[in-house]
Amino acid sequence: MTNLAVVAHAADDLRIDDIGEPIPDADEAVVAVAYGGVCGSDLHYWRHGAAGASILREPLVLGHELSGTVVRAAADGSGPAVGTPVAVHPLTPRGDGVTPWPEERPNLAPASTYLGSAMHLPHTQGGFAERVALPTRMLFPLPAGLDLRTAVLAEPAAVAWHAVGQAGDVAGRRVAVIGSGPIGLLAVAVALHHGAAEVIATDLHELPRSLAEARGARALDARDEAAIAELHADVVIESSGTVPGLASAIAAARRGGTVVLLGLQAAGGVTAPLATAITRELTLTGSFRFGGEFVDVVQALADGSLDVDGIVTHVVPAGDAVTAFATAADSSASSKVVLAFDGR
Repeated sequence: MTNLAVVAHAADDLRIDDIGEPIPDADEAVVAVAYGGVCGSDLHYWRHGAAGASILREPLVLGHELSGTVVRAAADGSGPAVGTPVAVHPLTPRGDGVTPWPEERPNLAPASTYLGSAMHLPHTQGGFAERVALPTRMLFPLPAGLDLRTAVLAEPAAVAWHAVGQAGDVAGRRVAVIGSGPIGLLAVAVALHHGAAEVIATDLHELPRSLAEARGARALDARDEAAIAELHADVVIESSGTVPGLASAIAAARRGGTVVLLGLQAAGGVTAPLATAITRELTLTGSFRFGGEFVDVVQALADGSLDVDGIVTHVVPAGDAVTAFATAADSSASSKVVLAFDGR
């Protein structure tokens, strides 16, 4: 049997390779992948051969947003049985023996690995393949009512859930989300799930703005600086990862408000209106990946309280990965693009 995978070899060199049958360790199960969500980091490896400081030095199976079904249980008896549908938590927290970090926050472990990442050598191979061997601690059985296509959003939804949580309790508060790509839309959904009184979302493009409005948010053109400055939001989630987005996030926050920095800015120095942040006594807090929120996200997806309807705009056969990646790179025409590995 072939085991076809989506593999980045270098910038602009994305291939469908046969990587052979997975050989699991005793604590690993083999999962038949159903769906894989295309993330911004996957696009960076495809376009640039690097995602930030993570540079391709060997072929890398991409993918960390995954759902599938266990087809071979772990030999040590841990984890789900054959036939169990699962979502995948892609983090392996690990310290480096030198750098201190709060152990109750596994997303901050300094030497962690993440599926589909070139941060370390050898690279941490991802899950964009027909079958993958994964540690059973990564596998979360799906509750009744949660289908595999929706479950592929568990990982990016957990990123958004963590970001909203970084602001504390948002119930009854006005929340602004700067940038309405897939993560931004999920942040809108999470803020509403958590009881925000009002959510305002910005974006440059009509499609993401319309998807934000479908969630129940008010949408603004990201270029409307006057309207953004008049928001006086209690909480602002900066999801664009751009310098203009950072400026808008600070402008949108009320005095004494909180700005959560979710979108990853470029390495090194960036320009920001810090004088405004100082005189308004804003709280600026980072948000990186997620930790224990994954189980809550899976349950919220299952019971329907987290509204993600319409965020997946394209489902593309994995064999057409290059087309799927090009579609995902056009944020004016797509939101979350998902690869289908089971022929659906």
